[in-house]
Amino acid sequence: MPEPIIKLKDLEITYNPGKANEYKATQGVSMEIYPGEFVAFFGPSGCGKSTIFYCILGVLPPSAGELYVMGQNPYSFSPEEMVNFQTNTIGIIYQAFFLINSISVIDNVVLPQIFHGVAPGKRRRWAKELLKRFDMEKYGEKFPDNLSGGQSQRVSVSRSMVNNPKILLADEPTGNLDSVSTKQVMESLAEINRVDKKTVIIITHNAAQLSYAHRVFYMKDGLLERIVPNPEKKQIAKVDKQKILVTEMDKLAKIYPYETPTRLKVKSLVNYLTQDIDFDQILRLEDFIELMVERKICKEEFIGLLSKRYHEGGLGLFPADARNMADKVEKVLKQSEDARRFRRRFMNNNFFSREDILVQRLTKFVAEEHGKELDAIQKKRLKELVYKRVAGLVSSNEFENALRLPILEGGVSISRLRARRLTLHFEKILIQGTETKGNEH
Repeated sequence: MPEPIIKLKDLEITYNPGKANEYKATQGVSMEIYPGEFVAFFGPSGCGKSTIFYCILGVLPPSAGELYVMGQNPYSFSPEEMVNFQTNTIGIIYQAFFLINSISVIDNVVLPQIFHGVAPGKRRRWAKELLKRFDMEKYGEKFPDNLSGGQSQRVSVSRSMVNNPKILLADEPTGNLDSVSTKQVMESLAEINRVDKKTVIIITHNAAQLSYAHRVFYMKDGLLERIVPNPEKKQIAKVDKQKILVTEMDKLAKIYPYETPTRLKVKSLVNYLTQDIDFDQILRLEDFIELMVERKICKEEFIGLLSKRYHEGGLGLFPADARNMADKVEKVLKQSEDARRFRRRFMNNNFFSREDILVQRLTKFVAEEHGKELDAIQKKRLKELVYKRVAGLVSSNEFENALRLPILEGGVSISRLRARRLTLHFEKILIQGTETKGNEH
């Protein structure tokens, strides 16, 4: 586990201290950000996002608490050290671009290196490489006032990278852009994070951008309300995996607020099936699973798509891997039907004799996943627990803990690893068993 690249401990920043208009912008904020993470600060205007941004940048000292960047307190630096920190350790992207219209695009990009005495030929070659990377090379000799908003921001991204910083701070980087330009800029930031392994921190009001982040820091009224890990990203920070599973549907809905319930179910199943295939394969796999979730293809057709060569429109998996993946999807989808029936009857107070049958079947699914014979007491306890979870009377975390508890303490006495696996499988059943009418989450 690496050391945090940024660490805040009980950070407080107060504007106009001691005056009538004193205002506490942040209140006891503590967090750790790790090298190579993509994190997003999300919340309404005035919640403290930008205050933390400028504190990390080194221009807004804490009123109380501690800030460390790469193990050092920037506010202990000499003026020369602070300039070096702000130009070499951190790259900045602003909403307003801040390009100089009287000089060319390439000169805007190399400007930070001019102040460091880098030779003209060397800095121009490097700037051209950066502009080419972000598809702006042909605009190098033009002036910024001839560019669109999206083009201007990609120049800003190039400029932020010119000194090869370890941390990239982006303050509402797409606030002035249309949807097409927004996607281009966000993909550029994602590439910098993924390929260059830079730590990327964005401030945003746009919930649609949260899917790019490993973790989302939700701010409100100067407080850090919660930290939500993205279930679809391999986490760099140490995160309790069960915290991701507790409310996975809710978290997916927050990360992807404009997705339909069907697409959230698809993403949940994709996350369940694999963490090892590349991004393009994942996108294609989601489309194939959506066909299965909506019952538009059968299992054998699904296997055919998975095993067909990638350049022919398939996923390119080995036949055995494709069948194994299809077995998992089919199993969850079939078992989820009973969860859907139970919830529908439960909500309508229409159980009669069917309630016990449905609970028995759901209990059987969980027991089969366990793989070992349960005794009479364990079966009884498991059935009670399954009923409580599917009825929404206990959380997934409480469900898992009860599986692990010894018999004498009222539990099912299942090992920690098996309890986690059973909980994961049952949560997938419940997610797929939710109704998907309309676009509600």
